[in-house]
Order: sequence, then structure tokens, then C-alpha cells
Amino acid sequence: MPCITIQITREKATIEQKQKLVSGVTKLMQEVLGKDPKTTFVIIEEVENENWGMGGELVCEGLKS
Repeated sequence: MPCITIQITREKATIEQKQKLVSGVTKLMQEVLGKDPKTTFVIIEEVENENWGMGGELVCEGLKS
């Protein structure tokens, strides 16, 4: 029973985009590892830019430049 967590910054991903992520990851798990899609869990966590760092600084600071 795999559980996959996808973390993205909170930048208005649409329901349709999230559905594509869930479908794509589920299909990939089935194709690569033979996992049953019915027992594959996918969690999408949206993280505020102020709680996400990249390149040594917070993403929200980089957006100010």
C-alpha cells in the first residue's frame, strides 16, 4: 500500500492539475512497481512560499526581486 506525498508551493494549482498529478503518479507506480492503483495513496501538500527555501533563501524573498 504505497503512499506518495507531493509537495508544491501554494501557487494556485488547479483541481485539474492536481488530478493529473494524482493520476500520473498512480499510473507510474503501477507501471514501474506493479502497485495496485486501488491501494495507492497520493497526498498533495501545498506549502506557503514563506516555508519553502531554495538556493539558500526563502522562495518568498526570491519573488521580491
